Amino acid sequence: MSSLVHLNPAQRDAVSTLSGPLLVLAGAGTGKTRVITHRIVELIRRGTAPDRILSVTFTNKAAREMLQRTQVLLGGKRKARPVISTFHSLCVRILREEIELLGYPRQFTILDRGDQDSAARTALREIRVGEQTLKPGDFLAQVSQWKSAGVASEQAADAAENDRQFLAAMAFRRYQQALRARGGVDFDDLLLLTRQLFHEFPDVLQRQSERFSHVQIDEYQDTNGIQFDLVEALVRDHRNLCVVGDDDQSIYGWRGAEVKHILGFHHTFPGATVIRLEDNYRCTDRILELANELVRHNRGRHDKTLVAHKTSPHPVRFNKYDSETDEAEQTVREIHYLVHEMNVSPGDFAILFRTNEQPRIFETELRRRQLPYLVLGTQSFFDRKEIRDLLAYLKVLAHPSDEISLLRIINTPRRGIGDTTVEKLVARAVKSGGKVWDVLGEAESAGEIPHKAAQAIASFRNLMDRFKRRFDSGSDLGESLRQLIDDIDYESEIGRQYQEPAQKLLRMSMVEELVEAVTQYERRAENASLHEFLEETALSGRDQETDKESQVAQDAVKLMTLHSAKGLEFPRVYLVGLEEGILPHKRALEGTDSDIEEERRLAYVGITRACDYLTLSRAARRTKWGKARPTIPSRFLYEMHGRAVEAAGDEASE
Repeated sequence: MSSLVHLNPAQRDAVSTLSGPLLVLAGAGTGKTRVITHRIVELIRRGTAPDRILSVTFTNKAAREMLQRTQVLLGGKRKARPVISTFHSLCVRILREEIELLGYPRQFTILDRGDQDSAARTALREIRVGEQTLKPGDFLAQVSQWKSAGVASEQAADAAENDRQFLAAMAFRRYQQALRARGGVDFDDLLLLTRQLFHEFPDVLQRQSERFSHVQIDEYQDTNGIQFDLVEALVRDHRNLCVVGDDDQSIYGWRGAEVKHILGFHHTFPGATVIRLEDNYRCTDRILELANELVRHNRGRHDKTLVAHKTSPHPVRFNKYDSETDEAEQTVREIHYLVHEMNVSPGDFAILFRTNEQPRIFETELRRRQLPYLVLGTQSFFDRKEIRDLLAYLKVLAHPSDEISLLRIINTPRRGIGDTTVEKLVARAVKSGGKVWDVLGEAESAGEIPHKAAQAIASFRNLMDRFKRRFDSGSDLGESLRQLIDDIDYESEIGRQYQEPAQKLLRMSMVEELVEAVTQYERRAENASLHEFLEETALSGRDQETDKESQVAQDAVKLMTLHSAKGLEFPRVYLVGLEEGILPHKRALEGTDSDIEEERRLAYVGITRACDYLTLSRAARRTKWGKARPTIPSRFLYEMHGRAVEAAGDEASE
């Protein structure tokens, strides 16, 4: 019982229920990670082999944290460890063993977002669709939506509901053919192909499901249809499934998450045990009263009420300002006062907003008052040009047939291989039915390529051959990358791109950070390889949690969308723009009741990020198309406060 001593009664019940389907409804700030890790430990202490336990979560950061906590609780060094991973990492593991059955190479490439953009542009160009008709980003969003719903490229035309979707369906086929031709898969394919394997090859499903006697799923409210199918298939025989989540924090419907999975769990798994974690250790009683009052207006939810373990004399404040400018000025003025007169740390503050347009005016005020700040949820480390360039080098070294990466780096940094030469190389590869990499060695003999360009191609090919041998040996990957950066003189590329010394320094520090990432990977990997590093990078580059974690730790005011704020907490929170059309968003106002319910959950998530102090605000007028227009108070203000906010400084009644 020693591992259960520090748990509250509901947590203890969840940790002690070890067989059959179990739904743990874990409200905000109720210690769900603690329950998941203690439950793994309890399973092991009761005799379950560690490697027979699968625990799935949504981000690599959460998976690492869970594994570390579990190891601390177990104590000592154990050879066998529970399998703790994201859905996508789990699927990669399965596909590495089984994907050849679907006609893909075992060493398939996982495309990053930059690779996908390039493949999308090519597919759209092939069907002669310009960006003014269908942007590559919109095309990829539609493809992702189809794949999340289990719609294959051959079925997309039937699923299309309008002309743009029909064009997307045509390009989808080309896009998918291009991926297969290069032995590549995108992020959504990882789930889709695993489900296809389970459906078409029963022996594969049996082999994979027999590995685990107990399965746990974190953030279950965020599962989409394919993830649900994978989970159901894996536990079909033993039904030892524990899911942990909170339907009140289901805010990702726009990317395929279906709240019905957590709402209908007891129907899918009859006889399921349901345990509610309602003891909140994060927020004060005043904050939780409002959160409970707000979310109670949602019809599609499990009944639960969070109970505060912190009391506070400070009421939640409801502020109304004349304009969005006043809202920003007075919010930042107050933060400035608290930082400079009351010695409050800038890192204690978060300004949360619904849309990406809102932070600009707050940034202006924060700069004017010289307060340090960060906008979270923006560009990922892996989306930076210099990182994408260097990863493209590594991808070609691992997979010379990766033409998207090869064409990115063949003249980066500039080495005298111009666009015309590249076009001739591509044409030659198409004519021969081979790959661009294969025709590089023929450049000199190909009469249409100038001698100087042919020499540059030969030099580039020799460089890549030399480093391929070095990386394939598997020794000191970090030092090999550092030497590659020196040999191609990547610093000159940064000097060409950026004129300001501060920018050059920042970009080179990013390059150094990539070298350090490779070095850290080598330290923790049992059998380090370039292939495995690229696979890990492709997976971790998607959730952006590592970037967010390092940013949150900085002593600066945080500005972020409500979606980016999920999973975080701050002593002082300002939730701004509580107006109809902003929160709830105008798209939800034009949609269904379920769209409004998701917006309400989003507001609930924002409120429950606040530990001690919470201010909710709105502007009476907001400028649109150069003209100040009156706004309508958000319905959520009425629902939790019982009335509209009348003036700046108006507070919740005690």
